[in-house]
Amino acid sequence: MPTTSAGSLAMKLFHYLRKDGIENFGDRLNLWLWPKLMPNLFNRHDQITFVGIGTLLNHRLPQRLDTEKVVIMGTGVGYGQPLEFLPEGWTVYCVRGPLSARHLGLPIEKAIADGAVLLAQCVQRQQTKKFPVSVMPHIHHAVAAGDIWKTICQALNWGYVDPRWPVETVLSAIDGTELLLAEAMHGAIAADALRVPWMPIQTSPRILNFKWQDWCASIGVAYKPQYLPPLSRQYPPYTKGKHPRITMANYWRRCWQQNHFSGYLKNVESCLLKISRTQPHFLSSSAKLNTLIEQLEGQLTQLESDAAGDYFK
Repeated sequence: MPTTSAGSLAMKLFHYLRKDGIENFGDRLNLWLWPKLMPNLFNRHDQITFVGIGTLLNHRLPQRLDTEKVVIMGTGVGYGQPLEFLPEGWTVYCVRGPLSARHLGLPIEKAIADGAVLLAQCVQRQQTKKFPVSVMPHIHHAVAAGDIWKTICQALNWGYVDPRWPVETVLSAIDGTELLLAEAMHGAIAADALRVPWMPIQTSPRILNFKWQDWCASIGVAYKPQYLPPLSRQYPPYTKGKHPRITMANYWRRCWQQNHFSGYLKNVESCLLKISRTQPHFLSSSAKLNTLIEQLEGQLTQLESDAAGDYFK
């Protein structure tokens, strides 16, 4: 694992925070993971910003940063309007996957994986499992229907993983299950890193397929989500991604075409149970995961070398 020398140039660590102030697991991972991997690289340096985990490469990112020099490490394209060009002063070490690289006009060598893959280097796995299955909804759906999700999971004797929980609580919950049904992509990434089989699910068109496809392509796994009906009328009605918006009517059509359920909320429990038992579970190969970890660590080593020299000066 890379280590930073005491004399290295330090950087400002970017942490995206929602407008409502609610913390989301994938965003909060930046404050938890990167300082563990590079303990001396981050402080209040006001000339360089490190942008890591998140679907952040869009037209809003330059507005959210207050430095001209920016480091991109394992970040993804997705929400908002696309970046028309990478600003001068931005250094891209790697992005989430081949779709992000292609969209930004970067060489395929820059497409490695989401930075959260490096969780595998920082978490000691448990020996026992508490639940046969756990569910981790998307942050929007946890806010809109968290109590409903909890009730369903309790009825099934499953675990519930809330993306608003502290990072270590989420990681412990994921590590303590035999299978994770995930709407939250970084829940699935954490599960894969911890060698917990996972399955993507959707309960509304708010889920952005592009970012999932990008990450799944990086680990050599097909993205095949299972569709379920929304659990609350307060769900956001559509996605805000780089592709055309999906209407609720079209989303419902996808749900019914898969024939996984015959009713609405009263049958969601049976739908989830059937999905967990009959649909394929996913996990990248150990060889692929180890290769990605080596490549990401190689980029961290290069960043530390650049920071210790005069590359950013």
